[in-house]
Amino acid sequence: MNTKEQKEFNLQFWRFLWSSILIALSACLGNVIDAIIVGNLIDEDSVSAVNISRTMIQFLFTLNMLLATGAGMLVGIQLGKKDTQRASYIFTVSMMACLVAGLIISAFGLFFPDASTRLLCSSEELFEPTKAYLRVMMLGAPFYLLMWGIDTMVSVDGSPKLVSVSIFVDNAVHLVLDVVFIKYFGWGIASSSTATVIGHVVGIAMMAFHFFSAKNTLRLTLNKPARPVSFISTLKDIVSQGAPLAIASVCLTVLLFCSNHIVVSALGRAGVFAFAICMYLLQIYNLFLGGVCRTIQSFGSIQVGKGDDEAFMLVQRKSFGFITVAMLITCVCVWIWPEMIVHLFGAYEADMIAEGCYALRIFAVSLIPFCYIYTIMIVYKLYNYHQIALFISFALSLTVIPVLWIMSYMAPHYLWFSYLLAYLIEMVAIFVLHKKYKVKFELRECKN
Repeated sequence: MNTKEQKEFNLQFWRFLWSSILIALSACLGNVIDAIIVGNLIDEDSVSAVNISRTMIQFLFTLNMLLATGAGMLVGIQLGKKDTQRASYIFTVSMMACLVAGLIISAFGLFFPDASTRLLCSSEELFEPTKAYLRVMMLGAPFYLLMWGIDTMVSVDGSPKLVSVSIFVDNAVHLVLDVVFIKYFGWGIASSSTATVIGHVVGIAMMAFHFFSAKNTLRLTLNKPARPVSFISTLKDIVSQGAPLAIASVCLTVLLFCSNHIVVSALGRAGVFAFAICMYLLQIYNLFLGGVCRTIQSFGSIQVGKGDDEAFMLVQRKSFGFITVAMLITCVCVWIWPEMIVHLFGAYEADMIAEGCYALRIFAVSLIPFCYIYTIMIVYKLYNYHQIALFISFALSLTVIPVLWIMSYMAPHYLWFSYLLAYLIEMVAIFVLHKKYKVKFELRECKN
């Protein structure tokens, strides 16, 4: 790259990154502040109920990874190749799949609310608040999937700022209605998930304006591209591209489900509350992880489509450098002010404060290798090292479960170290596979 190209590249990278950070920041603050509002306006058990329901959110996020995030990378590659017709067809198939999947989940929430709640909640004390929160969430599933799917496509299509503004407004509406519904209408915990769904409807409506603007490249169309394809074959391509990310999300769903049960058994009510706060700490890390991953998936996939090795490698270096600094600053802040963080969620009982501070400091360190592992999985996928990407997808969470279970019986006081130990084991395994497959980070022919 000459000096002018380098300057233009840097401007584009930081535009994508900061827009992605703002998107992640808005979503992150929405989740964390939501928990703070629920904890202070209702009670600590409501925070635990929301965290238990997060298993369903993780499941919805998994479907998004499978049906929209993978499609976003394919769309980016096609836009890099200047094949807008193929990109629009992939976009259309992806959105239709998200809508159908969301409607199926809505049907389960409408007709089987008790059975759905029993799958996630083993505590009788928390059953009713979890059911109330979860049912509304499941009824609003199409809006969750469409919101996440459309924001991916609009970002790849060159309007990340519109996505940032839309998600900011989405969360602002959500949080304002949260307070109004709980404090002034007295609707209880169900009002929190109702406010979230309404916020998503507003966000979807705002982003839809992109598809009527002059900047828009993507169109909703069922007209097939020049290269012979079918709806089913395109859907298979989308699922294949998103599979490692979706599998990682499935495993995270299983991990969250198992962790809640193990922590309840080993550490009781204080442990569940501490774990809930740690999961909200993960939201802060996701602020940086989500921003970096979206940048690699969108801006990076365009470089892959162009076949520009140098540019794609530069995207990676800048991304890893940024996430490293951001995580270290977050970790230091958590170590200095853990008690202040616990108080934010409405905890004033001594045992909950003590357990929360202890868990937070350990998780602050544990989540650093998690973020590196997740990011490198996307890099392997874009370089077409599918086997290593799939291994990371499974190992990212499934390694934690046996370690967590063993620690709960042999050394429950050190239970919170399970995540750190498991992630260190995974990093060693990835290094071994990297050497075994003689990985070379250079772009190979992309079939899609």
